[in-house]
Amino acid sequence: MEKAISGKLSGQIRYNQPEKIRIDVFLGKEEIASLSRSRIKEFITHGHITVNNLKIKPSYILKPGDLVSFSIPNHQGTPLPAEDIPLNIYYEDEHIMVVDKEAGMIVHPTGKVKSGTLVNALLFHCRRQLPDIGGKERPGIVHRLDKETSGLLMVAKTEPAHHFLSQQLKEREIVKKYLALVKGVVLNQEGCIEAPIGRHPKHGNKMAVTGIKGREAITYFQVVRQFGSFTLLLITLYTGRTHQIRVHLQFIGHPVVGDKVYGLSKEKNSLIIIKRQALHAHFLQFRHPVTHQLLDFTSLLPADFQEQLRMLAPI
Repeated sequence: MEKAISGKLSGQIRYNQPEKIRIDVFLGKEEIASLSRSRIKEFITHGHITVNNLKIKPSYILKPGDLVSFSIPNHQGTPLPAEDIPLNIYYEDEHIMVVDKEAGMIVHPTGKVKSGTLVNALLFHCRRQLPDIGGKERPGIVHRLDKETSGLLMVAKTEPAHHFLSQQLKEREIVKKYLALVKGVVLNQEGCIEAPIGRHPKHGNKMAVTGIKGREAITYFQVVRQFGSFTLLLITLYTGRTHQIRVHLQFIGHPVVGDKVYGLSKEKNSLIIIKRQALHAHFLQFRHPVTHQLLDFTSLLPADFQEQLRMLAPI
């Protein structure tokens, strides 16, 4: 039995089965509030799940008659405001969502920003029923996009879904492709940028290609179309470092148009009318956490990006 009290999930289960089984495996099968097995282990370790009122290990073997008690604080709860902000939903079921984020929207609250984010909108849409396994300010969030980047994002609606999608990210099984308008003529029709990324040595709020504590970063690109002194690229990420596309494109001398942080220069150009970085999460492919079906989604360029391309190559 389960009972939610002020954000706390509480209850007891009497184990009456003849076979012996690990408590974390048993509770995983019971699907208590859709908790993943890794999350169950965490709650057992911290004493939120006990047997016969005694603290146990996740490897504890249940015996007939054992009383399993759980009192899990702040389960799927968050003090963040739920806000009725329109969402462009590409796909939704009881396990996951795929949304098309508009440019200018922050994915999740930060120290200074607590409202108007994608998370605030998701909390309203999902009636606050989102797993906070990724952090109290990131319920449901599996991966992120920069504020000024538009496009497709996965959202997990249960802890098992979050765990499964996160594992796919870790194993680099998820395909993420972006469209980027960059400065300059990219001579090679396709290529691969392999350069480690870490914190900028002088500017802590920026990333940079650096050998000092840099992490492996690999970006593939293909030329889609040339526009005089600009190039439209299709980018495929092999790794997912912070600001990876923007940093790598700056590194090869072709920064993203409109990028106020990693742009190489501040010169004005009457042909540039887009008010943000011209970067769009165009394609997303992953396996469904329950059916394991391979899903793929494609997002068309938003109006401001399309208008920018028309400005460079008028019909």
